[in-house]
Amino acid sequence: MKKDDKDDLIEKNIVVDDVDEEDGGGLYEHFRVVADKGQQLLRVDKFLMAHLPDTSRNRIQQAAKAGFIHINGRPEKSNYRVKPHDVVTLLLDRPRYENLIEPENIPLDIVYEDEALIVVNKSAGLVVHPGFGNYTGTLVNALAYHLKDVADYDPNDPGVGLVHRIDKDTSGLLVIAKTPDAKSKLGVQFFNKTTRRRYEALVWGNVKTDEGRIEGNIARDPHDRLQMAVFAPDSGIGKPAVTHYKVLKRFGYVTLIECQLETGRTHQIRTHMRHIGHPLFNDARYGGDKVLRGTTSGAYNSFIRNCFEICPRQALHARTLGFKHPTTGEEMDFSVLPPQDFNGLIEKWETYVSGLNVKL
Repeated sequence: MKKDDKDDLIEKNIVVDDVDEEDGGGLYEHFRVVADKGQQLLRVDKFLMAHLPDTSRNRIQQAAKAGFIHINGRPEKSNYRVKPHDVVTLLLDRPRYENLIEPENIPLDIVYEDEALIVVNKSAGLVVHPGFGNYTGTLVNALAYHLKDVADYDPNDPGVGLVHRIDKDTSGLLVIAKTPDAKSKLGVQFFNKTTRRRYEALVWGNVKTDEGRIEGNIARDPHDRLQMAVFAPDSGIGKPAVTHYKVLKRFGYVTLIECQLETGRTHQIRTHMRHIGHPLFNDARYGGDKVLRGTTSGAYNSFIRNCFEICPRQALHARTLGFKHPTTGEEMDFSVLPPQDFNGLIEKWETYVSGLNVKL
């Protein structure tokens, strides 16, 4: 790795920031070193300073606090002592690429804004951050345009901007930091799980219990790298994940639920719900875009196809978001109703169930 690459990586890209984990992104490797067989026990922050001399110890400690420094595949704190043959990696929440983020005049639904942050209601279909195949037309490009007259906001500086993310085809609330201090303080809240996030989802099947808790580590599916999979909590594979759910309404063949995230992992809700046998409705990646419950009649199949057309995405909406304001310390809570496609889908099922004249 060249000196300039290290400088750009560390001085610009390490921030206290948590990946939302419903965004489909995950972490990407930017630097790796294997401790040699004669390595004496040494704190990982001091160890990395020796290998990345162009950065500060404080920035390395921030990276560790955000979960970006991994030892042998597991996130570790700054005081971890590196031993012989340890594999030390620096993982960031975006892939490496050279494209600069350019402002684009893309409409934004801004729920709240002040000098420190912006809360946005993201529409389904809008990619959050540039990446492979989507270097333009993203939420970050839209924010660059919206904040183009703010002198201190640089869309290419990871020290500001997105604090968490959600999937392209998930709608709902996101918070964006306009200053490095705001991003650092908000990022710590996401990392410490003190934020409040609730989602609404329509899932296949009649969920048996009115409330439940799903626990299971989440990691890449070894058979399909585009999917995530659930592993036993004591398996040593993946990252711990906990989702709480509550039934809002039953439609017999599908169920409207609310999900509260205790952790934030890639595709967490989508993966956990499939794991318990209730994939999200029309979630193509996890098999929810097929008729999984119901009758075999032509009329019913036609009804489902019509539902897929009304809401041509996974039926998932980030409805509420709460956190402590990074400047004032005030508790902030926001809520937005699901968009038209999601509401239209629910109305379609309500009409269908009422036509059956059965009590669910």
